[in-house]
Amino acid sequence: MDDAAVGAYLRRIRADRPAAADSGALRELQVRHLTSVPFENLSVHLGEEIALEEKALYEKLVGARRGGFCYELNGAFATLLEALGYRVSLLAARVFADGVPGIPYDHLALGVEAADGTRWLADVGFGRHSHHPLRLDAEGEQRDPGGTFRLVPAEAGDLDVLRDGTPQYRLERRPRVLRDFEAGAWWHRTSPRSHFTRSLVCSRLTEDGGRITLSGRSLVVTGPDGGREETELAADEVLPAYRTRFGLELEREPRLAGPHGNVDR
Repeated sequence: MDDAAVGAYLRRIRADRPAAADSGALRELQVRHLTSVPFENLSVHLGEEIALEEKALYEKLVGARRGGFCYELNGAFATLLEALGYRVSLLAARVFADGVPGIPYDHLALGVEAADGTRWLADVGFGRHSHHPLRLDAEGEQRDPGGTFRLVPAEAGDLDVLRDGTPQYRLERRPRVLRDFEAGAWWHRTSPRSHFTRSLVCSRLTEDGGRITLSGRSLVVTGPDGGREETELAADEVLPAYRTRFGLELEREPRLAGPHGNVDR
């Protein structure tokens, strides 16, 4: 990523160029990313290609000002961090569902080493999760606006990432490359068992620490205190909501395909 591309990416997430690749700057960059670039699976339902390549990810997030799911968001964020001087590893994880880890390459997270030698788990692609990076070498509780987190040793040298005592995902420590995640991304955008083929989601962290989510035509605003307000949008309100709430310019409304290929209305 050249200097012009770095500048455009930083403008996309409304962040200043850090003076040093330190832990404080990493924390600010993660928060800025979470509040600016939505976690969304709309490409799955718009019939758009999802390419796990550096140029394609940059063009989608920065050029087209879209969001994406974990492979896209963390894949692009990794490239930005490396350009800013951080040492970054792509780490595979398996997301827990009903207490059981999911498929291999279920999730992409980032191991990041800052200039001061501290090592962090950065993640801008898991929806509701930690607002700040988590220390990779700390087993005790890590308090965060998103909850209380712990990284606990698991089998085969992996780490279980817990939020408020509940396992979120099992993290491998072996570095991977982006193409390793293509099978997981393909499964998530094609399998009828995937959460992403069975739901529409567009969500981002708000500046006050709450969250705003548009799922189909249901708009949910959650405050930092946990207060929740849900509104059912009319058909002509959906595209304006994507634009004003998430900065997404869509030509047509994403629609969820039903079990027989019809559109759920």
